[in-house]
Amino acid sequence: MSVVPPYLLEALERHPSERVRTAAQRTRSARVPHEQPTRPAARIAVHRPHPKHRLIYDDRHEQVLPGVLVRSEAEPSSGDGDVDRAYDMAGETLDFYAAVFGRDSIDDRGMHVISTVHYGERYLNAFWDGAQMVYGDGDGEVFASFTTCLDITAHELTHGVTQADVGFVYDGETAVLCESIADVFGSLVKQRMLGQTADEADWVLGSGIYGSGIKGVGLRSMASPGSAYDDPLLGGRDPQVAHMRDYVELGTTERTAHRNCGIPNHAFYLFAKAVGGNAWDVAGHVWYDALRSGLHRACEFRGFALATAEAARSHGAPVVEALHHAWRSVGVSVPQRAASAG
Repeated sequence: MSVVPPYLLEALERHPSERVRTAAQRTRSARVPHEQPTRPAARIAVHRPHPKHRLIYDDRHEQVLPGVLVRSEAEPSSGDGDVDRAYDMAGETLDFYAAVFGRDSIDDRGMHVISTVHYGERYLNAFWDGAQMVYGDGDGEVFASFTTCLDITAHELTHGVTQADVGFVYDGETAVLCESIADVFGSLVKQRMLGQTADEADWVLGSGIYGSGIKGVGLRSMASPGSAYDDPLLGGRDPQVAHMRDYVELGTTERTAHRNCGIPNHAFYLFAKAVGGNAWDVAGHVWYDALRSGLHRACEFRGFALATAEAARSHGAPVVEALHHAWRSVGVSVPQRAASAG
């Protein structure tokens, strides 16, 4: 699962800078494995999360994972900014899941979290490969290093969470949900670290990832899908959609997933804003409880919306109504049996 949409990389293959063009071509030609559907592990009683265990590797611009081990849990800073940011951001993400949801690491069973930095030569992406986190360095013109954005780290590690809990099939609307859920929790990890309420947050994934000459605020906007960037160097205006009437099937699953994940993203944004306060409290718990509710591996929008509506019931009628209004606003209806609380 890569965080940068393929259509953005395609646009960069036409960039006037040979450095950027070459980096985009290398990135697009590298095979990134998709999250493999796996049978969710049996739940085990966990009274408290295990201590964090992070392992950071340096790929030294190769593409052979995991690379050379350069920092382990509790060791001092390495002096390499990418190594140390990868270590810190994995820690922030693990702390979020432990403190907010009582989750024991990414798989809820205390797994060691492996990250590799300096992957490839000016690699323009970050991804979860089904077992670990991988960061490219960026090209220094369009993209900064992918270790510089906490929400990108949390987005990719959340793919590991969904892999462990559901094992989503990466196809159609299900793939869109995969990307959206990763965006939601990526944003929540950043908001909690910054101490921001739903009203204070920017709701932008990848804020700060672009170089100074790019006209854009990030990779995606949950508050206003389709407004994250508008720059001819990036292929023009951000093509994300925010409503089911604009849903489009594209040539590949990954293109479809990134183009359309603004729909459930915007539903979460509207819900969190309506509920107010810290988005990781009520709104975040509704999304997390829905994820843990026994979803089908091929769950689509209406099925996930129903699961969120059921999860909202314990929070009272106003929360249920806010949830339904958010889904209706993006063109997704929820079956009537979830329409009321209690």
